[in-house]
Amino acid sequence: MYYNITYVLNLLLKLLSTIHTENNNTGILKQKNGSLKPAKTVYLFLLFISLVYRSYAQDPQFSQYFAAPLYLNPAFTGSTQEHRFVANYRNQWPIISKGYVTYAFSYDYNMKQANSGFGVLATADMAGSANMGTTNLGFLYSYKLRLSDKWMLTPGLHFAYGTRGINRDKLVMLDQLAYGETNAPSNDPLLFALGNSNYFDFGSGLLMYSKMYWIGVSAYHMNEPNLTFINDESRLPMKTSVHGGARIPLYRGPLKRSVTPSIAPSFIYKRQGNVEQLDLGLNFHYNPVMVGFWYRGIPVKKNEVNNAINQDALTALVGLKYEQFEFGYSYDITISSLGPGSGGAHEISVAYNISRLTKHRAKGKGKFIPCPTFLMNSDI
Repeated sequence: MYYNITYVLNLLLKLLSTIHTENNNTGILKQKNGSLKPAKTVYLFLLFISLVYRSYAQDPQFSQYFAAPLYLNPAFTGSTQEHRFVANYRNQWPIISKGYVTYAFSYDYNMKQANSGFGVLATADMAGSANMGTTNLGFLYSYKLRLSDKWMLTPGLHFAYGTRGINRDKLVMLDQLAYGETNAPSNDPLLFALGNSNYFDFGSGLLMYSKMYWIGVSAYHMNEPNLTFINDESRLPMKTSVHGGARIPLYRGPLKRSVTPSIAPSFIYKRQGNVEQLDLGLNFHYNPVMVGFWYRGIPVKKNEVNNAINQDALTALVGLKYEQFEFGYSYDITISSLGPGSGGAHEISVAYNISRLTKHRAKGKGKFIPCPTFLMNSDI
């Protein structure tokens, strides 16, 4: 589930625009008795929207969650040889006017001499005709603890500052509709009551991994920040997730190969408020090519909204991996009650790694990193 409130707001704006179009001969919205429709109707609708938002607001999501490691778990900070830059883009339901677009940019650095990782994560999303959006800038830290020769334990922290708001210039208010001048300034007091919400955010995570296996937990919005922009209280629920996987070579013979194919099954279970989600899938790696297939849903549970099977999408993925550069593209096929008419979702990930150890890898402690993603070299 993804910003249900914005979808409702988008439908409301379309409804008001339709009403205006149907009444543009008179320029006035009238009831059967000829009187102007009261503004109370719109106010009650906006109040309903605020209540829906309070119940169903959710974080944006990435189908290529393994290609957005810092967004998945702050403990992944520094899970690279040295420097890593990552960019993610997602366009969900593109056929729906002004759908849901999400951007994420991150940089992290593995400071080996301090057994630490440092990172920066910026995210932005926009949704609906009124460009309802959220922007966050966060700083991340992780520390690497060696449990044995094969296993590492990494706790991580995330501190962020965010802002959330709506573009008031995109809204069409009742007085504009009443006089048929949607481009004219509005004097509706509700318009001036809308503002931005600024907040601090806090998250943490824990990751345990070897060269082949990994398991992690994370919690974001632990302080449940208030995201309202109508002078009310609307808390963003804490998001928790459990995620894990493996990278399994398909050849273990005596002959040394320059490229060894492998499969990487993994999962992520998320819960935020009253919404649960499970992603299951498998990637096949044969450098420089990767392909994958994923399922998102919990088919044993029913959707609380319409009592339908709780499932969301099937995802197909292709990617390329070179020495320092990685690229991934995925497409979500909607299998929920919304249907394929929404246009699914397009997603792109790009990563660039900078390392003085690309050709001469360090031996001994710290020579391996987690393996949940094709954002790594197969021989690490």
